[in-house]
Amino acid sequence: MLLVEGLAACGFPAGAPIQAEILAEANADDPSFEVVDVSRANLPRIASWPSTGWRGHYRWLTAGGGGPTNLIRAGDMVDLVIWDSQENSLLTSPTAKATQMQGIVVSPGGTIFVPYVGEVVINGLSPNAARQVVQTEVERIAPSAQIQLSLLPGTTNSVDLVRGVNNPGPVGLPSRNYTILNAISQGGGIGPQLKNPLVRLIRGGKTYEIRADTLLSDGTRNIALRGGDKVIVEEDSRYFVVAGATGDRIVDFNREHITAMEALSMAGGLSETRANPRGILVLRDYPAGVVRADGVGGPKMPQVVFTVDLTSADGLFAAREFEINPGDLVMVTEAPMVTVAQIVDLATDGLLIRTRLQ
Repeated sequence: MLLVEGLAACGFPAGAPIQAEILAEANADDPSFEVVDVSRANLPRIASWPSTGWRGHYRWLTAGGGGPTNLIRAGDMVDLVIWDSQENSLLTSPTAKATQMQGIVVSPGGTIFVPYVGEVVINGLSPNAARQVVQTEVERIAPSAQIQLSLLPGTTNSVDLVRGVNNPGPVGLPSRNYTILNAISQGGGIGPQLKNPLVRLIRGGKTYEIRADTLLSDGTRNIALRGGDKVIVEEDSRYFVVAGATGDRIVDFNREHITAMEALSMAGGLSETRANPRGILVLRDYPAGVVRADGVGGPKMPQVVFTVDLTSADGLFAAREFEINPGDLVMVTEAPMVTVAQIVDLATDGLLIRTRLQ
């Protein structure tokens, strides 16, 4: 008995912190952090606080038709083939009945130069409409001539697959309904080495994001692209840390939102012999600029410890709704009885040793 009391007095260390040890400072006159219970009554107030580590959700565009991507713009290139069967034609040689003019760049003014005709404005026209305009101009000097025109999209009529696909590079937009999945497919698909891939779209100086699995599973997210769009596929860099009685590890976000209950499941669940289901703590840092003295719209202090009690129905329901933020530390504290059991085991071993020595 004296041996057990002596071991207890030594403060035998637990494998993970005990809840009371972490929260002891909260009762001090000048605590350095705020303690908030995760309950159904508190969830609306917590939800009104700003998210940390990201904006709280990914922003994506709604599906719909793209811009006028199939209309000719400055910087595009067109190929012309001029057919003329007449003798002594100005546009063809005596031995050939067709003249090919390839890679004609549309000028900043939206024109192309056609010999013996001059500058022809084709900006803003579809390839077929541009062919008719060129045909009309050429007929003034060669009434029997016929025109073929094909479009090679330039930067204003193409998108860039920057990285994250097997074959990055520019992709021309054949129509106004060419979608982001069309472009990713043409680029060889998403690289298999990417874990939890995230698709980013840069358009008009703004960046939009969506998880690749959401984009692939929800047809309404498959938006039409516009000339000048840039598509980047990269790994979702968000993570949270799990420590304590479940072991220490870094866990990546494998979905857009993760609740406290899901986080514990992703960490391997709670050990029946070690974890304290009343003592699940989530430690979070908020920017000083969002602190509010009344706790409305923001925490009262920059550092907050959220406490989760899984032994009550209220705590279980709340844990299913409380969202983990990137950078959070999820601490599973040690059950108080674990320390007692360790002391008893050590005391028993000590008594056995003493018995053998006697």
